[in-house]
Amino acid sequence: MKRNKTKKVKIINEKTMIVALDIGKGVHHAYFRAPNGKDIEPFPVYNFRKSFDKFWMTMCQFKREQDLVDIVIGFESTGPYAEPLFHYLRKKPVELVQINPMHGKRIKELTGNSPNKNDKKDPRVIADVICLGHALTVVIPEGPAAELRRLTQARERAVEALTVVSNQLQQLLFVIFPEFLNVMKNTSTKSAIYMIKNHPAPEDIVAMGLESLTMVLKKISRARFGLERAKELFEAAQHSIGIYEGKKSILLEIGHLVSEIENKTRYIQNLEKQMDHYLEQIPYSRYILSIKGIGRVIVAGLIGEVGDFKKFNTISEIMKLAGLDLYEVSSGTHQGQRHISKRGRSLMRKLLYFAAMNAVKTNGIMHEQYHQMLGRGMLKMKALIAISRKLLALIFALVRDNREYMENYNEIRYLKLAA
Repeated sequence: MKRNKTKKVKIINEKTMIVALDIGKGVHHAYFRAPNGKDIEPFPVYNFRKSFDKFWMTMCQFKREQDLVDIVIGFESTGPYAEPLFHYLRKKPVELVQINPMHGKRIKELTGNSPNKNDKKDPRVIADVICLGHALTVVIPEGPAAELRRLTQARERAVEALTVVSNQLQQLLFVIFPEFLNVMKNTSTKSAIYMIKNHPAPEDIVAMGLESLTMVLKKISRARFGLERAKELFEAAQHSIGIYEGKKSILLEIGHLVSEIENKTRYIQNLEKQMDHYLEQIPYSRYILSIKGIGRVIVAGLIGEVGDFKKFNTISEIMKLAGLDLYEVSSGTHQGQRHISKRGRSLMRKLLYFAAMNAVKTNGIMHEQYHQMLGRGMLKMKALIAISRKLLALIFALVRDNREYMENYNEIRYLKLAA
């Protein structure tokens, strides 16, 4: 099987045409350069098909005039604005590459000895970086992996929005019934949401009576909350210091926020069901899921962010994609500390960090290693990042070898060899 990977574009030969694109929301700016130094002034490319077609025809004409064979098209790593043009170009006989914005910034300082930024200068800077060989080929997820990337990003946005709404709800509750937050510590539970939705004000709870409140809490919480919790909430309602002025308007907004929370929660659940559906279409996902403490949401997110683990040959490539590759700044007798570069996919690092937190729990697979690191004086955050790196290496190895995770694998292997 042919392996595609993110790799440096090292050779730009005398038959290679360089096309640089400065990506924008409404308009991109394109720049052509031939190996003999012949170029054309940057010109606009608008986000509609006629402009894309004109851009392609102009490119082909320049290629013919300069008697060139290959075309390399490069742009800075960017958000969604490059995607329509990228999908248009990926079907053409060209090589698509991207450059790190940090490299562009460094070269920009050398161009004219000025940090000046404009639409005419930026494409030329991108072309300079490509000529120096500091561009990376683009690996984009396809099929189920592409769906998982979109679903993971949608879930991230939904969770962030849910957090915002939940915080607003807590602020309003504190105004009219501050004691509620002391009794029901987590306002996102089913019991708390039910009470806020149906009996948000202290007088509503008092009107229920202790016996009725106890029965409701016991039913909604499935017997987790009983008489003690009901008494605590009832007494808090009787002696609440919540305000009365403007309460009707606050209750109206609380009702709206509760409705939003319910809608967003259902939406997140639906996204997670879709994740399960697409995970089943990726055969190697079961190898990653075999690791204790790594759930389906994390696995779906990692596959979506990577695109395809099998398109990478070495762990160093995938570490770099995540921004978990290490660097240090040392000079002379000074030995600098090692840090992660963070020049990669931030969501991928976040998912691995959550996986690491699960892995270091009491019965987690990395619990012992984590505490060994802490025993050597390593800070907790650095230790968790180190565990994230170990988990990524483990995931890569399992996918590469088509093997499920086996706890105490080295001990079992040693015993087999000894036998």
